[in-house]
Amino acid sequence: MSRQSFVYGALILLAASFINRIIGFIYQMILIRLIKPEGIGLFNMVFPVYVLVLVLATMGIPVAIAKLVAEEMAKNNIRGANRIFKICLSILIVSSTSFTILLVVASPLLLKYVFPNPKVYYLFLCLVPAVIVVSICSAFRGYFQGLQQMAPTAITQTLEQLVRVIAGLTIAYLLLPRGVEYAAIGVSLGVVIGEFTGCLTMIYLYFSRRQRVPKGTNWMPEPFIHSCSRIFSLGIPITLSRFVSTLLMSADAILIPRRLQEAGFSLNEATSIYGQLAGIAETLLFTPTMITIALATALVPAISDALALQNRHLVLTRTSKALRITIGAGLPCVVAFILLPRELCGVLFGYADAGIILGSLAFGGPFLYFQQTTTGILQGMGEAVKPFKNLVIASVFKILGLYYLTAVPSLGILGSALALNVGYLVMALLNYLDLRMLIGYRINLSHDIIKPGLAAIGMAVSVWQIKLLLLPYSALLTLVIALTTGCLVYLILLFLLGGIHRKDFRHIKDLISQRF
Repeated sequence: MSRQSFVYGALILLAASFINRIIGFIYQMILIRLIKPEGIGLFNMVFPVYVLVLVLATMGIPVAIAKLVAEEMAKNNIRGANRIFKICLSILIVSSTSFTILLVVASPLLLKYVFPNPKVYYLFLCLVPAVIVVSICSAFRGYFQGLQQMAPTAITQTLEQLVRVIAGLTIAYLLLPRGVEYAAIGVSLGVVIGEFTGCLTMIYLYFSRRQRVPKGTNWMPEPFIHSCSRIFSLGIPITLSRFVSTLLMSADAILIPRRLQEAGFSLNEATSIYGQLAGIAETLLFTPTMITIALATALVPAISDALALQNRHLVLTRTSKALRITIGAGLPCVVAFILLPRELCGVLFGYADAGIILGSLAFGGPFLYFQQTTTGILQGMGEAVKPFKNLVIASVFKILGLYYLTAVPSLGILGSALALNVGYLVMALLNYLDLRMLIGYRINLSHDIIKPGLAAIGMAVSVWQIKLLLLPYSALLTLVIALTTGCLVYLILLFLLGGIHRKDFRHIKDLISQRF
């Protein structure tokens, strides 16, 4: 099985993310009209808690698999790579089963002390089986990512999304007559069915595409304790980082509705407003993360590989390339979110009022995208403790902002958006400072900031003029023409300014032709 360059691997994940994002958008558009923002709010209250348990159950091991398998393969040690995978898979099976049992036992206490709305109880229980399924599937994904084979991850993610959408919408529609809380249960069941389908597919791909050990090779395995030490020395810091991240996401889901009630909103109003934030505004804001997540996933083994070969120049080159793509792809999205928020939320989801939340969140978008890519780079360097430390610091600002600003009646949910933006900014800045210290990375002011910034300004002017001209006639027409024209203007200006070159397109073309 041949290995892929990190750019090609990122392109595969990006293509899958793009397809999944389209499917997800259609799903979200239908779902929010079906179960309303209140139903979306109910689901988003329990989903972060489920993710929190999933983080504890997986213990950062999938990322450890990707990194350690990449290191062993860089040394051409296939037996060592396979052994690492099998140890990690066994740990994940035991861990996920234990946490699933614990979750079922503790669910009444969560309902009493954690969840802000009692309607979420059965919705939460329906998500519990997914902990085991996702944990097992993540081990196989980490293995293929360590081999720098991103296609299995892309295939299963797309299949999961398709099954999740079909099953979730069907069950939600059938349960809707019983009430919105029952319809939200359909969303949970869709998640479980989708993940189970993806897991079965990943297991099949593993047995058909795994690395075979050449016959007659002599090999002395490292001590089991040493293998576990390598796994957990990387996995534990990643777990701490993701635990804090998901704990804060859970805190958002619990804190924001409660503080909105302090600001004067009823329980149902607070749930609905939170649904607009989590189900509409953040759905749009996180659209460009299909690029940053693909980059971060591909960068972990790519950076590990380069470090194993002691090629620091390659580490710096891959870092610069990934962050240039992150900045260049994120800016036009931010322009659209700032200038067309009501049109995006109204046309796509039927709730134009959520546009004010999206417009406020958009200012933190560049920092969100930057922090995701830089976190992947630092994890690939084996420095998972640093983004964890940065996350803790950023979270202090975020939680304080959520607590105090959301309860201000004149701010409400806009106070939440401001607090989220501050967290993104602090995290991005701290990650950047760590990269400067570790590998000497510095943002190229001209190429990375000024050129895409000027192109974004040109895009903003064209989008604004089209909005003034067409909005009185049709929001849909305004959205289609403004986004199409704006993106073309951005790309043309970026090309004319030298932000992108012909050789960039030739490089991508060569990568694709080499694989097909």
